[in-house]
Amino acid sequence: MGETLLTETVSETSSDGSEAGETLLEREALHNIRELIRIDSVNTGDLRTIGDGEARAARLVQAALAEVGLESEFIESTPGRGNVVARLRGAGPDGGAPERGALVVHAHLDVVPVDGQDWRHPPFGAEIHDGLLYGRGAVDMKNFAGVLVAVARSFAREGFVPPRDLVFAFFADEEAGGVWGAKWLVEHRPDLFEGATEALSEVGGFSVPIPAAAAASERSEAPDAGAATVRHRRAYLVATAEKGVAWARVTARGRPGHGSRPTTDNPVVRIGRAVAAIGDHRFPFTRTPALETFLERFGEARGLAFPDAAADVEAELAELGFTGSLLGAGARDTASPTVLDAGSKTNVIPGVATASLDLRVLPGHEETFVDELRAVIGPDVELEVSTWIAPIASPVDAPIVSAMQQAIEADDPEGLVVPYLLPASTDNKHLSRLGIAGYGFVPLRVPDGFDVFGQFHTADEHIPVDALAFSARVTERLLRLA
Repeated sequence: MGETLLTETVSETSSDGSEAGETLLEREALHNIRELIRIDSVNTGDLRTIGDGEARAARLVQAALAEVGLESEFIESTPGRGNVVARLRGAGPDGGAPERGALVVHAHLDVVPVDGQDWRHPPFGAEIHDGLLYGRGAVDMKNFAGVLVAVARSFAREGFVPPRDLVFAFFADEEAGGVWGAKWLVEHRPDLFEGATEALSEVGGFSVPIPAAAAASERSEAPDAGAATVRHRRAYLVATAEKGVAWARVTARGRPGHGSRPTTDNPVVRIGRAVAAIGDHRFPFTRTPALETFLERFGEARGLAFPDAAADVEAELAELGFTGSLLGAGARDTASPTVLDAGSKTNVIPGVATASLDLRVLPGHEETFVDELRAVIGPDVELEVSTWIAPIASPVDAPIVSAMQQAIEADDPEGLVVPYLLPASTDNKHLSRLGIAGYGFVPLRVPDGFDVFGQFHTADEHIPVDALAFSARVTERLLRLA
């Protein structure tokens, strides 16, 4: 199927429910998302194997905006790597919110590869089955790109003037570090984000269940009086912070020799000890501001406060299923050995052995983490840290978070917006270099057992269609309020 623009004559229904929706906004959002999924914009991380999918997706976005009179700029950082940025002017000092500056709302147009995965439905087919939309990018994150286009078009048709400037940005290359996307634009075209103070994108906004507290008889301590009533049934996580990312190499050196004569400084043995030490080490549990706020608000909604001791907090998180595992991953620094390299022949003791590490660092630990890691691996190996992207943290009580709560409540009166720390990385890190505070919030109301985070990079990536309609409504309302 060719790449087609949506128009104001998008059909009300179709045989598979593909354009079903109560409003033009919802129908356009779903149509956009499907058209974007159908474009193969896989990012392998290697310019030699990346086609022009990102550029084609960016051109589709630009044309859809132009159709309703919205001007945008197409920036091809290198052939095939397309980015689009448009600015909707706000009311300004007299009628707007100049103290907060412009708001950047952004999504990336690239997706991770699908090779080596067992897909039941075509990854670029954008098929709908039993109310679920399947395809690479359905969650990460052509869903939000399609929603943003629909919202921008809706505002343009209405002639809506937001309280402050809205910068709609669609980036390439997020899945490989943003080198040709957000990072490139921040370094070469910072004018596109002039006056911006906050940004909104992945990963957050999806609903997670708030389970009721266990009965007093099942706990060592009884809950407070009156705490048995749970006022909220769902929490909507907002990423107010992200771990930093770094890659490192551990190197052991020794005397090469014949395998028949063992040496005391065999690099393979030494690198093995270092890797084992890293695997055995647990970095300290840290109650970051994002985690502290989560524990307070989520616990209050459950009718029971979280305990103070780290071990008890982790035990409580373990009871929350995939929600707890996500929160737990954001409570400690981590170092994961991922690649080992040593030797080329069985009967030869090599002179060098290396291990590559994936490092994830909490905000505030930038100065101490490397020293702690060095202490773990010991003095007999070398440690070299590269590809450092610092962690970020934004205020958990900013007005935009309150606006998220208002936007959610209009559709889900029992919903509760709760901050958390994302253990991964997004393009918000690059925008932070311009002093822009980033938040991860793509609103999605999903069934309680549906793990949105678990859909990232997986086979048969999918999302409920009604969650996308919810996303369009809440995002449109949020951008009116923010």
